[in-house]
Amino acid sequence: MQEPAQTSAPPPLTEAQRTAVEHEGSPLLVLAGPGSGKTRVITHRIARLVRGGQFPSSVLALTFTNKAAGEMRRRLETLLVEQGDAAQRIVAGTFHSFGARVLRRFAEEAGVPADFTVLDADDQERACKQAIEESGEGGGRFTPRAVLTEIGGFKDQLLMPDTVAAQAIDWRARTMARLYAAYEKVLRRNSSLDFDDLLVRTALLLRDHAEARERLQRRFRNILVDEYQDTNHAQFCMVLELAREHRRLCVVGDPDQSIYGWRGADIRNILQFETHFPDAVVVPLGENFRSTRPIVEAASAVIQHNRQRRVKVLTSMRGDGKSPRYERCVDEHSEASRVVQEVQAAADHGVPWRGMAVLYRMNSMSRVLEEALRRAQIPHQVVRGTAFYDRREVRDAVAYLRLAANPQDELALSRVANVPARGLGGTSLDRLELHAATQGVPLLEVLRTPDAAGVSGRAATGARKLAELVLAWRREAEAGPAETLPDLVSRVLRESGLEAHYLQEDRSEADEGESRTENLAQVVTAAGDFISERMATESLDEDGTPPLRTALDALRGYLERIALVSDSDAFDPESGAVTLMTLHAAKGLEFPLVCVVGLEQGSLPHARAMDTPGDLEEERRLCFVGMTRAEDTLLMTSAASRTIRGQPMATVESMFVRELPAGVERSDRSGYDGDMDDGDGIDEPPRARTGLRAGMRVRHPLFGVGTVEGVAPRGSSTAVRVNFASAGRKTLILEFARLQVLG
Repeated sequence: MQEPAQTSAPPPLTEAQRTAVEHEGSPLLVLAGPGSGKTRVITHRIARLVRGGQFPSSVLALTFTNKAAGEMRRRLETLLVEQGDAAQRIVAGTFHSFGARVLRRFAEEAGVPADFTVLDADDQERACKQAIEESGEGGGRFTPRAVLTEIGGFKDQLLMPDTVAAQAIDWRARTMARLYAAYEKVLRRNSSLDFDDLLVRTALLLRDHAEARERLQRRFRNILVDEYQDTNHAQFCMVLELAREHRRLCVVGDPDQSIYGWRGADIRNILQFETHFPDAVVVPLGENFRSTRPIVEAASAVIQHNRQRRVKVLTSMRGDGKSPRYERCVDEHSEASRVVQEVQAAADHGVPWRGMAVLYRMNSMSRVLEEALRRAQIPHQVVRGTAFYDRREVRDAVAYLRLAANPQDELALSRVANVPARGLGGTSLDRLELHAATQGVPLLEVLRTPDAAGVSGRAATGARKLAELVLAWRREAEAGPAETLPDLVSRVLRESGLEAHYLQEDRSEADEGESRTENLAQVVTAAGDFISERMATESLDEDGTPPLRTALDALRGYLERIALVSDSDAFDPESGAVTLMTLHAAKGLEFPLVCVVGLEQGSLPHARAMDTPGDLEEERRLCFVGMTRAEDTLLMTSAASRTIRGQPMATVESMFVRELPAGVERSDRSGYDGDMDDGDGIDEPPRARTGLRAGMRVRHPLFGVGTVEGVAPRGSSTAVRVNFASAGRKTLILEFARLQVLG
């Protein structure tokens, strides 16, 4: 929910806002805290420039999203209604759209085709895949997405392929330079640019071509940049070169909301603004018009633990309200139930569904929340992400499971025949499918004898291996009891190669909380949930539902549930829907009610960030952003136990919880007695009950061999901490861990 339109009698500017709007001369940095009216400051400043005699066409306003640019233009039309078409002549847009505009005008100087096309994300992957094949690096060692991530890093630093090649010092670096050069060759052959080119080519043009730079400097005499904390190196260079001579620059941002380091944003651009512009004036905007005082105070208490920031006092202009609440729940299911209770209570008090949001660090957390909201018949939508069962890796997993349930499912087979790559590319698969069609036999049967279809070599080996796997899974499904469904699902994901395939992507890419292996683990967990629910209610079924006897029965039932979950739910357009999204996606939005879930070590902060101080501070900023999305009501939760790959794992409360001030209401519904990772509970009773003690070697069916580091009571359960050789340190609920003592 965005800031409402200014339709009549807008409130007067605050003193700080007015100072920012009226400043003249030297470069200006506006430190705009959450809900402080930064868009209002930018648009009023532009309106003042135009009313003061500046040509509208001399104003360049840069932001990061088309939506933000559109809102800026809409407000300028209202503010400049008496100036005729002035608002239309102002250049307000995204960095990428501005880059495309410049490159069209100076194509020859920039060394790009005049009629270039811009590739979308799918086209970029196809182009990169072609480059990998043409470089002789095919075979699955390098995935297009992983290569594109590295190429994007090169481009952000304004490095071209020849420079990358000259700097390469080992085999991998030289290979990546060669892939980069091949990718650029494919782009040139297709007269195309990718998204990164729109920035890097513009930055290089401004840096290296004096005539083009001077013409653009003369044209754009007034430059304003929104969300400056999100700029990467290429964007910083664009701004620096445009403003270097006239220095009529105003940037607006907040270091405390810099949460996009994983995609190249450099917080130093805003922290060191005065280094690049020593005569800059800094105006802090600390008045928050969005959230009540208790919410602002709670968020301020957390963010003050960061070192990389600019100090500003945050105050609420809305006054008192309800205290934020933090609750420790038993597990992810009780956490989801608590969220359902919260949103239902808010709805009963008149808050529309569209005024509520549930925020999480990792997309994999959405599944249990989606299912809980669906059971409660609460309309909801996943924003800036894909509903759990529509995600690519989950669809791949489901396709393999469909094959285990029905080996003649050729739609599923075609989807995953070469995922991960096993030599069954388009040509080989076309031959196999054609042979199956002409002979009137199932495609899987042809995969068992690929030579008959004229397929040989690696493709034939891959085809036979896939057929053997599918038939082996089917045999296990027929023989195993229903309760072994999670084990079957886990085996399919492992033996199909999906786990290793997406683990490689996770290791080579960083994004806004999207871990594909975590989503695959949720497929296993969901299978276990399905079995538990069916076993608990089966004796009560009176609708003719057949009992689950074999794993095949359970697999078919599970797949049927998935198919129903994937159907579109009909939402009431008048009441809207509860929004589920990642914390990254929530930036810039606001809601009367916000629930932030998963406040656990390893989740928020994410496990990948906990060993690096800079990354840990970005995680704290992410928590701060989530908290400050709330206008009236803020609920924060964690789960004392969270199921990973079908195994309940004890969690440690997020360090950010301990940073919340005394004014936050707290409750612990988990029933746990303590926190083993804080050093308590390692005593004789649990050792006596379990026979385990520190130093023992154990084997886990998933994590392999490890050494016990501690045993501790957890209410009615027992937690054991094990350091596994391959999987690292894990805290498990002993009753469910299936540990084998080795000695």
